[in-house]
Amino acid sequence: SVKLFICQSTGAYKAASRLASATPPPPHVLSRGVGWQGIGVLLNGLFGTLTGPTVSVENVGLLGSTRVGSRRVIQISAGFMIFFSMLGKFGAFFASIPFPIFAAMHCVLFGLVASVGLSFLQFTNMNSMRNLFITGVALFLGMSIPEYFREYTSKALHGPTHTKARWFNDFVNTIFFSSSTVAFIVAVFLDNTLDYKNSSKDRGMPWWTKFRTFHGDTRNEEFYTLPFNLHRFFPPS
Repeated sequence: SVKLFICQSTGAYKAASRLASATPPPPHVLSRGVGWQGIGVLLNGLFGTLTGPTVSVENVGLLGSTRVGSRRVIQISAGFMIFFSMLGKFGAFFASIPFPIFAAMHCVLFGLVASVGLSFLQFTNMNSMRNLFITGVALFLGMSIPEYFREYTSKALHGPTHTKARWFNDFVNTIFFSSSTVAFIVAVFLDNTLDYKNSSKDRGMPWWTKFRTFHGDTRNEEFYTLPFNLHRFFPPS
């Protein structure tokens, strides 16, 4: 679950930065976000809550559809959500919304986030057979392997990985139940093994290199500096 957590968070952060017309987040910003989510999970465990904090992919899509990427708006919205969560009638109103409406919203928002992820391919050479092969195989296996795991589990009442070590079963089955994680693993593996030394330009590495450090782009300070001078405690790398 931790691997799924990191993969989902990293993808959502990058999608949010693109929808907000910001620079791609440097590695230390991604680590900072995942680290604070881990602290949130720890606090949830201490207080005995049923769910832990996670990145909302739907909200990332909502950011793109509304074109509002201000952090101040998000902070005020979070305050409203905390306040209205104390009112049972308000929660009952949202619980009464029919599921088809939620499904329609998710179709739009998830589709928007997926298209944003694919838009990063514009920085690679998609005329290269190597890149076409990696993209196609990653997408195909990302859809087919989780579907196989789901069908197998529904018939056998346990996952394809079924050993005496229950922790190992849960570890493997959880990873391969996630389409995004499977596609991510396959794409990263193939991209770093298939003629990677001679394909730096085709992989888009010259474009990504300038965003590896916080000072690689002057706009990073505007987008990723923490408020109230908190960045002093989390210096950029």
